[in-house]
Amino acid sequence: MSNLLPYYDDSKIEAGCDEAGRGCLAGPVVCAAVILPKDFYHPLLNDSKQISEHKRQLLRPIIEAEAIAYNVCFMTEAEIETLNILKASLTGMARAAHALNVKPELILVDGNKVLLDQTIPSIAFIKGDGRFASIAAASVLAKTYRDEYMEQLHEQFPHYHWNENKGYPTKAHRESIAKFGPTEHHRMGFNLLGDGQMRLFED
Repeated sequence: MSNLLPYYDDSKIEAGCDEAGRGCLAGPVVCAAVILPKDFYHPLLNDSKQISEHKRQLLRPIIEAEAIAYNVCFMTEAEIETLNILKASLTGMARAAHALNVKPELILVDGNKVLLDQTIPSIAFIKGDGRFASIAAASVLAKTYRDEYMEQLHEQFPHYHWNENKGYPTKAHRESIAKFGPTEHHRMGFNLLGDGQMRLFED
């Protein structure tokens, strides 16, 4: 059963924000923002990393149907290269929130950094995707949209097995990079072949 909090401040329109793919070697960082009804509840909803792919797929259309507003933003590999991974994630979450068709009064952000753009105030919550329903919902959308995109890229670049690893730094993924070289979707500023540094970029 979900023990997520329905809101932080009952008096404000809140959007929850989260990202997926921050620790990957390839592909975009996908950021999502979701405004849920104050009384929204679903027993399956949780931090997307804590629930199965099947449950995430079940939740996505429910979140999209019942949310007051939602938006998903893709930050490209070029933007990650230009901004760095942290700023790209924060920029993407801000873009997603500011593009909502209902303007939030407060943004709840998963992590330990508030958004760089404070036009709308934001509060950061470590492991917020396991605390607040709106952040958990954003984590589900970000994860499912990104996984779907990486599965589509896999059709063009099957050597890297993105249908399985989704671009994360698995042993098999790094072995494929060593054998076939990087693609235009690899993050060239990252340590693609690995020496332990990638732990700095884990989700």
